[in-house]
Amino acid sequence: MSSPGRPRIKVALSSVSVYPESTAAAFEMASRLGYDGVEVMVMNDAVSQDPEALRRLSEHYSTPILAVHAPCLLITQRVWGTDPWAKLVRAREAAETLSANTVVVHPPFRWQRDYAREFLRGLRRMQDETDIRFAVENMYPWRAGGRELAAYAPGWDIREEDYPHTTLDLSHTAVAGVDAREMVVDLGSSLAHIHLADGSGSNRDEHLIPGRGTQACGDVLDDLVDGGFDGVVVIEVSTRKAANRTERERDLVEALAFARLHLDEPARPIS
Repeated sequence: MSSPGRPRIKVALSSVSVYPESTAAAFEMASRLGYDGVEVMVMNDAVSQDPEALRRLSEHYSTPILAVHAPCLLITQRVWGTDPWAKLVRAREAAETLSANTVVVHPPFRWQRDYAREFLRGLRRMQDETDIRFAVENMYPWRAGGRELAAYAPGWDIREEDYPHTTLDLSHTAVAGVDAREMVVDLGSSLAHIHLADGSGSNRDEHLIPGRGTQACGDVLDDLVDGGFDGVVVIEVSTRKAANRTERERDLVEALAFARLHLDEPARPIS
C-alpha cells in the first residue's frame, strides 16, 4: 500500500474502453466517474486523430490527457498515413501539444521489414529528441491450428530488447501465458506505463475488468506501489458487450474501484 509522501499513482481511462461509444464520450465518463485523466487511443474516430479537438475536450471536461496511444493496430494501418515512423512523429507531436508525457507504441509487425529492422535504433534516436516517453507495449504470440505465429519483430516479448521505456498490458500477459509479476521485475526501471485489464488465459485478447480473470492484477498493483512506480495506470478494458450506457459505466466504476483499492485511493461513487 502507498506510504505518506509518495507520489499518488494516477489512474486514467483509455478511450478504447468505451467503444463503440466515441472518444468524446470517454472524456465525459472519465470526468464524471472520477478518473484522473484519459489515454487517447488514436483510432478511425476523427476526433482521436485531431490534437486540437482533443485539447478542447480536455479543457471542457477538466480532464487531462495523460498518454497517447499511437495507431499501431491492424485496423489503424492507414490512420495518419502508412509510414510507421511518421505515425510516431505525429503521436509525439500530439503528446507534446496535449501535455501528455507518454506515447504507447507496439512492436512492429514482422511484415514491416524496414521498420522492424531499425525499430530499436530509431526509437532510441527519437527518444533522445524529446522528453516524451515512447513506452513499447508487451504483445503476445498469435496462435492458429495449434501453431504459434511470429507476428511481431523484434518480438512480442519486450523483455528481449533493451527498450528505454515499456508498457505492461495484463490482458496480453494472459494470452502470452507469462507471469505478470515476474514481468514487472524483469522490466525494472524501464516500466513506465500500465494497461490494467484481465484475461482468462485463452488465445483471445479479452481485456476483462480486473478481477474477473486469472491475472494477478491486484498483486501487480501492490508491487508497483511498493516499488515506487512513477507512471500511470490506465484502465484498458472491453465494454463493447455492455447492453447500455449504465452497464458500461458500472464496469468502468468497478475497474476504477479495483485500481484504487490496491493503489490506496478510494473510488468516487457515480453522481
